Amino acid sequence: MISTAPSPSLETSLDNDDNTVRLSKRVADERPCSRREAELYIEGGFVSVDGQLVEEVGARVAPHQKVTVAEDATLLEIVPVTILLHKPAGTTQPLHLLNGDTLTRSAPGQRFLKRHITGQQELLALDAKVSGLAVFTQDFRVNRKLSDEAAKIEQEIIVEVTGQIIEGGLQQLNQINGKVSWQNETRLRFAIKNAKPGLIEKLCKEVGLKVVAMKRIRIGRISMASLPSGEWRYLQNYERF
Repeated sequence: MISTAPSPSLETSLDNDDNTVRLSKRVADERPCSRREAELYIEGGFVSVDGQLVEEVGARVAPHQKVTVAEDATLLEIVPVTILLHKPAGTTQPLHLLNGDTLTRSAPGQRFLKRHITGQQELLALDAKVSGLAVFTQDFRVNRKLSDEAAKIEQEIIVEVTGQIIEGGLQQLNQINGKVSWQNETRLRFAIKNAKPGLIEKLCKEVGLKVVAMKRIRIGRISMASLPSGEWRYLQNYERF
């Protein structure tokens, strides 16, 4: 009887072959280097099997398969990364948008590794209905900055509204810890600190306005700029919140 089951993955199929060995052992034998160094090469995205990049240390390979270590392979520590995402409105699980396919081509970055997605923590999280700049990090320094100083960091938010603002309404809005100005007849710009969920809707309602949409375009000194919706980029070494 011929099996109609789907073809197993590279790792699974090789794992069932008695002739296979761990990829790290092949790398250690052929480089040569220690087993731990081989694992670091694999985790760093420097090892290919038959031309296909493999980042899983537990992968197994058959004797006939070609294992290649990139010429620029290094044993330097994989530095924790911070990711900036242009979150679309309505997205409830923005972390799921982070993968190699959604890494933007519109801004400079670095080589994508699967490890860059592991252990990412979202900071200053947006409500599902709000679009704009979302931040994820593996870096404890960025985590501490955006957590401990959250109330002090200015956020710039563009707010689409309907309705007729009451007399003196703009002045009333400007009593917050920040600055509010009109961009056009239906759009307000909030530059605000400690922007807690629901605060902007509440402030607008008090002056006769209804919020239709919100987009965060800046956190501290980091702007979303021209990052396309649904795409992300790496925070560069020289950038600071």
